[in-house]
Amino acid sequence: MNSLVKWVLILFVLVSIILNIVLISMYSRRAPKCSAQRAHPLRGKHDERSLVFADLTQEEYLQVQQYMLKQKDLDISTSQTTKPSENFLFLIDLSLPKKADALAYLDDGKAKPTRQATVVVFYGKKGYIKEYVVGPLPNPTSHKDVTKERYNMDIPINARPVTVGEYTALFHFLEAEIFSKLKKLMKESFDVDDMKHLNAFEQMPRGIQSGDRSTWISFMRDMKGIYIHPVGFEVLVNHQSVNASKWSIDRVLYNGQYFNSAEELKEKYEKGAVNKIFYKKSDDYGSLKPRTKPLQMGPQLFYPEGKRYSISNNHVLYMDWSFAFGLSSLTGMRAFDVRFKGERILYELSVQEAMSVYGSVTPGMGLTKFLDTSIGIGRFAHGLVRGVDCPYEASFMTTYRYIDAPKPVRFEDSICIFEHNLGQPLRRHFSDFFQNSYGGMVNSALVMRTITAIGNYDYMWDFIFYQSGSVEAKVHATGYISSSYMIDGSLKHGHQVADKVLGNIHTHFINFKVDLDVAGVKNVFQTKDMKFVNMSVPWQPSHHAMIPHLVEKQLKTEQEAALRYDTKTPRYLHVASSKTNQWGHQRSYRLQVFSFAGDHLPESDPEERSMSWARYKVAITKHKDLEQTSSSLYSQNNIWTPAVDFSKFIADNESIEEQDLVAWVTAGFLHIPHAEDIPNTVTVGNGGGVLLRPHNYFNMDPSVHSADAVYIDPSSVDSCDNNRVACLAHETCSPVLEPFTYHGFEGVMKFE
Repeated sequence: MNSLVKWVLILFVLVSIILNIVLISMYSRRAPKCSAQRAHPLRGKHDERSLVFADLTQEEYLQVQQYMLKQKDLDISTSQTTKPSENFLFLIDLSLPKKADALAYLDDGKAKPTRQATVVVFYGKKGYIKEYVVGPLPNPTSHKDVTKERYNMDIPINARPVTVGEYTALFHFLEAEIFSKLKKLMKESFDVDDMKHLNAFEQMPRGIQSGDRSTWISFMRDMKGIYIHPVGFEVLVNHQSVNASKWSIDRVLYNGQYFNSAEELKEKYEKGAVNKIFYKKSDDYGSLKPRTKPLQMGPQLFYPEGKRYSISNNHVLYMDWSFAFGLSSLTGMRAFDVRFKGERILYELSVQEAMSVYGSVTPGMGLTKFLDTSIGIGRFAHGLVRGVDCPYEASFMTTYRYIDAPKPVRFEDSICIFEHNLGQPLRRHFSDFFQNSYGGMVNSALVMRTITAIGNYDYMWDFIFYQSGSVEAKVHATGYISSSYMIDGSLKHGHQVADKVLGNIHTHFINFKVDLDVAGVKNVFQTKDMKFVNMSVPWQPSHHAMIPHLVEKQLKTEQEAALRYDTKTPRYLHVASSKTNQWGHQRSYRLQVFSFAGDHLPESDPEERSMSWARYKVAITKHKDLEQTSSSLYSQNNIWTPAVDFSKFIADNESIEEQDLVAWVTAGFLHIPHAEDIPNTVTVGNGGGVLLRPHNYFNMDPSVHSADAVYIDPSSVDSCDNNRVACLAHETCSPVLEPFTYHGFEGVMKFE
């Protein structure tokens, strides 16, 4: 018996060996043979000078925090639950160098600008806000109050955004003043008890005049996608005082009826003198869980010969492009020192503000105007999901931020960079009649992306670098719409999207800063368009025809170059140099704006000044270091007396001829919500942006030098010589994917 078992085991081992040899042989014959060398070596070298624009490191944040805490006379706290009546270190961020100093360092070999940080402190004990510049980094030794220098005004304490500490106090206040007093109503109307609760969604601005700090809070069911589950209950909380004991409930809205207090609502509810809401279980229509089990994976992007871009610190190289990048806690994604073929095209390309204006018959949405920089656009750039938010094979970067937190917070995978085949040729021609041939080039471009989830809305921000020398900045909106409970008159402000739920009409306006340096910093602003001219035909003078003519104009002052949304704008807008190309035309870059924005808030509205940048499709100003941003941290909560009023940038009407120019570009879209916005708004058609295109900047299309170009003639259809794509049949590489990871929840706000 033992002998039989022995021989069976020996036979099994032999069969296993033979099978393995066969499988290895089969696999080796069909295994992909991938290029060992990069087919397209990098055309430049990484430059550590890009670090002058780099976001603060975790260590630098901590150094600045410790320095500020050592200043005992400032008496500041870093606890996340600091009370509004105390002094709180709210924000630490990079303080950008002056442009002249940065250019002297980058171009002329001058001294590196001193690295510094901006620190924002809320002085609840004293009733004001201060901004400091702290440096030099990494070991700060001094701080300077720059509040008046930057804003030419004092910043009152009520201009601050609501902090985690204030939210914590607000939640306790609502429990004591609303939920504990209306237990019967809460149970019968909303199924709320000690085990179940409602979620709060605040509206802004906080009041109707300067100095106010009164917030309408709408309550939503505690379900997925709370923003589309309103219950018909809203309260107006007056939290103007930094002392929570002085807060009050000023108004209550229940099922379309207003009450002066919770006590009045309770009394009338129990007497049956109100139109009661009776709880009815709601469908889980806000959930994003798949309704259908996936059967097949969609197309994926991979790099058959390796990635053709490189990232070192905050510096990116791609084909003929190079740039530095960063992520501001307040304004979000930005790029600096953007060069094509070694020549600077842009000094800065950055997001500035995202604004939306809502309409409703209910107070929560009726006066709402969101200014996201005041909340922090970059603050909410959470981790990106591999294979969904960005291609699976994208490169992901980790960022750190210090805003409304006790220490710097790590946001892993919050920026992604990838080369993307846009699925259509960049250019092509098939010669049919003569010289039969095909010439074309795939439109592969580099994309830098971040996605910010600010409350209900998710904004996807893209900077795209094309091989034709163009750069595009664009945004797409997704996420949840804001909604209100339907009462009489609601349909004047939107469409019904669920039971008793109105999707509220609203606008989206996005502002970008485009600091173009076209062949240097001495530029002009030009417009070009067409007109039909009735002219005689040269070969038959007696006959007239309408012939298109080119119309060109150079604008001379800031006010002349402030192109309003409600006026006809020339179709071609150019930042140009006095230098010319080979054909004698001024080298320029065109600003091509993609937008279908709604109407801008009338200038007669007292809140319009805080968003005055949105008056203009494009506005051109002379560069000033003190005009760094078009909005500010304080615009939302001091909307009637804004710290930054963009219209003042152009009020002095300075010359823009042969000057260092900055273009402020506004794009957007009108959103009238509809049934298909449930559960989520899709990105298709919901966005806008600006494309920066070379216009006589080169002597010909620079992509002609790209190795991606393909040429086929009848005698060499299968040749790899002028068609790398044809080589894929001989050299196919399957992607080796990285393990799936996701860290997006590590940086979420916690009210603990």
